[in-house]
Amino acid sequence: MERRTFITTALAGTACLALGVNYCSTDYAGVNAKIDDKHRLLFSVLLPVFLDGALPDVPVLKRDAENRTLDAIEHTISLLPEDSQLELEQLLELLEGRLGLLILTGSMTPLMMRNSSELIEMLQGWRTSYLEMMVTAYQGLRELVMASYYSDPEHWSRLHYARPSFLEENN
Repeated sequence: MERRTFITTALAGTACLALGVNYCSTDYAGVNAKIDDKHRLLFSVLLPVFLDGALPDVPVLKRDAENRTLDAIEHTISLLPEDSQLELEQLLELLEGRLGLLILTGSMTPLMMRNSSELIEMLQGWRTSYLEMMVTAYQGLRELVMASYYSDPEHWSRLHYARPSFLEENN
């Protein structure tokens, strides 16, 4: 066997093996994708980055606010038009798969294993990208998280927004 043939075969085999492992591997740190069918784990990683400074400082209150926001995100997604839901689902699937992460972020490290500064850097890169698709992905995720968080009347005080008076008259 020639050296060139051996090297080519080895590289092709390694690439196929890596793609196969990435394609079949949907389990990150013991988390099953079927259990996390609404992408709660992914959003739980992104929430603190997008809501930096808005979440309460007390751990119990912070956890409760995050859980309410995750529920609101799930509800908000269900209200989106079907084509928007499909686009968002594609983005979230890419972010949860290692090959998609490599394409979108340049790293195969799962988002759950990245620290806040790495996530901020990744999202900042998307926000300022020359590719319109990346900017749209950033804006879509940010708008979804922010709208879901501030849809809870409990968080309106941080915006100095008061409940409309005509709503109080009807109750």
